[in-house]
Amino acid sequence: MSTPVSTDLTQARLKRQPDIRLPEGKCHITDLAVVSPDLLLVSNNSKRCVQLLDCLKGEVVSVVQLQDYPHRICLTDRNTAAVQVGDRRIQMIKVKDNTLTKARELTVSKDVYGLTSSRNSLVVFFSSRPWLEVISMDGKVLHQLGKSGNSQQFMYPAFMCTTPGGSVFISDYGTDTITKVDAQLNLLQTFTSPLLQEPYGITAVTEDQILVCSWKNNSIVLLQPSTNTMSTLLGEDDGIKYPFTLTYCTDQKKVYVATYFTNTINVYQMP
Repeated sequence: MSTPVSTDLTQARLKRQPDIRLPEGKCHITDLAVVSPDLLLVSNNSKRCVQLLDCLKGEVVSVVQLQDYPHRICLTDRNTAAVQVGDRRIQMIKVKDNTLTKARELTVSKDVYGLTSSRNSLVVFFSSRPWLEVISMDGKVLHQLGKSGNSQQFMYPAFMCTTPGGSVFISDYGTDTITKVDAQLNLLQTFTSPLLQEPYGITAVTEDQILVCSWKNNSIVLLQPSTNTMSTLLGEDDGIKYPFTLTYCTDQKKVYVATYFTNTINVYQMP
């Protein structure tokens, strides 16, 4: 993984770059993940596949077809991605020499809502208790959150991301909140703001700079956990319309935003 660079988004004005458009046809981008400075993984729900996108050329260079609809996607190491496929499967995909290939598959016992990775493990959000589990790459449960009835309730969790330090942030579009847990799934903080209207995609730029898709009010919100503050980073004037998922490239200092039910990825460059 790349070493995070110093970036202060509170003082930055992002510059819009040319959009990247996937091949024409039915397209529903359900998640994005940066593989390298110029390569992006795209979870394409409509075509039941994961695509490897060359961002410089704007071309799909490799595709792996899946047995069911792909949803969330995350990198587990430099050359491996985990993809939520259907409700209860997690498909591992290898990335080598600009080519995608299937690896092993994990099956879980409940429907999956969200997926991320932390410290060489997977963090999985389920539709019922226990809400969250940290599982090893061979499927062993390491930590749980929400096994007892008196734990925090989530309504409609959507996306998760992991910070460089291992904290996990969860967006919930049912409660318009962002929840932070540590690597052992201890609850740390819950964040809310009028700026959060049906939060979906979420990504960490630094430990204290989290970007969130605020779907209903067409914006990208910057959350700063240390001060419990939120501000609008990008809005409709910047071309944001129904943002569903996003990711951040540390090396290029670029933000990629996927619009709901289109084949377009918006690109924004930091100073």
